[in-house]
Amino acid sequence: MGTPSKRSAGILLHPTSLPGRYGIGDLGPSAYLWVDKLASAAITWWQILPLGPTGYGDSPYQSFSAFAGNPWLISPEGLIREGLVSTGDVGSSAFAENRVDYGTVIHAKDALLRKAWGSFQFGAGRELKEPFEDFCQRQKSWLDDHALFMAIKEKLGGASWQHWPEPLRLRQPDALATARRDLADAIEQQRFRQFLFFRQWAWLKNYANEKGLKLLGDTPIFVAIDSSDVWANPELFLLDEQRRPKVVAGVPPDYFAATGQLWGNPHYDWPRHQQTGYAWWVARLKATLAQVDAVRLDHFIGFYRTWHVPAGNATAEVGEWVLSPGRELFAVIRRELGGLPLLAEDLGLVTPEVEALREELGLPGMRILQFAFGGAVENRFLPHNYERNTVVYTGTHDNDTTVGWWETRSEQERDFVQRYIGRAVHEPSWDLIRLAWASV
Repeated sequence: MGTPSKRSAGILLHPTSLPGRYGIGDLGPSAYLWVDKLASAAITWWQILPLGPTGYGDSPYQSFSAFAGNPWLISPEGLIREGLVSTGDVGSSAFAENRVDYGTVIHAKDALLRKAWGSFQFGAGRELKEPFEDFCQRQKSWLDDHALFMAIKEKLGGASWQHWPEPLRLRQPDALATARRDLADAIEQQRFRQFLFFRQWAWLKNYANEKGLKLLGDTPIFVAIDSSDVWANPELFLLDEQRRPKVVAGVPPDYFAATGQLWGNPHYDWPRHQQTGYAWWVARLKATLAQVDAVRLDHFIGFYRTWHVPAGNATAEVGEWVLSPGRELFAVIRRELGGLPLLAEDLGLVTPEVEALREELGLPGMRILQFAFGGAVENRFLPHNYERNTVVYTGTHDNDTTVGWWETRSEQERDFVQRYIGRAVHEPSWDLIRLAWASV
């Protein structure tokens, strides 16, 4: 994103929240109508959450891969268009109307994608053969391990790789060779799903860009322990000889959480990353920026320091701060990528050192209006305290809706809001949007 030269507006909405016929928002017709709607309103940015394949709990921030796409976002209409399935194959499963029932959606999408793969094997979509082979070759550095990881996981009933038989868990060559032979079809099917996802996403991104709309992606600082990233690259993480985390990520106790927050993600072995010239991080951001126009860095504080909690602890109360090589890392990324089109999520316990790093890198920071009215006038989230190079949100995916937030405010906080904006609040969503626009 870099330092913006003029004010612009955006909307945060993950594709899963788009309306659709198949139980979950996807990359089909509704996504294109959404782009049209944003373009007609002169919106500049469409912000999304991470696009990776979600693990248990269905959170985009706990993904099976930092590089792969979520196959449940593949559009059935797109598969029909490619000649891989028919209208009859899509069917009419009974999906929940207002919420995503992931169990039902995954079952239906998985069956449809299996049908598409079978059709492709028997000659449907012949024009896809060469693009598919080209995709597999270009993405080989992560795709081969991810496809193998997902095929083994499926074979073992979805078990975390940390519970796989030791030869597979430790990636012993003979065990991997056997798995590649026995699961060859399942592995190729996983590759094909990734090909379809990125093909459909490229169509959507190109359409959005042609309409003058930019896409703002999201990169979590940490990856999930149950991911192909950790399984295939254990040397890049602080793991023991059995590939168990030595320490896990979180944040210490604060006003909002008396025992801290225990996230459980493995920590990076930063000295090892340094030895490789931060190659994994460069590849990760390069891959993400091929999908979007700029990236929000989740938990930017972690690029200055991270909270290390001993593995096995029930809370994040006990731990230690460990410095991260953010300055050196971003110098390498800037050199390799030619710039830093990034937005820093500088929320939480922001120290002067964190602010100095963000300013040195020239990255915009974030302000959340829902956090603005619970304290004094010096509150950094109040609009009169904003600075240039800032992205203002009414709320993010971590917040309640603005209406829900307003309904749960105390009388004192409501009074503060109304005195601040100079009138009674009747439409909290619009009032906060206007307040954001009126900021310095």
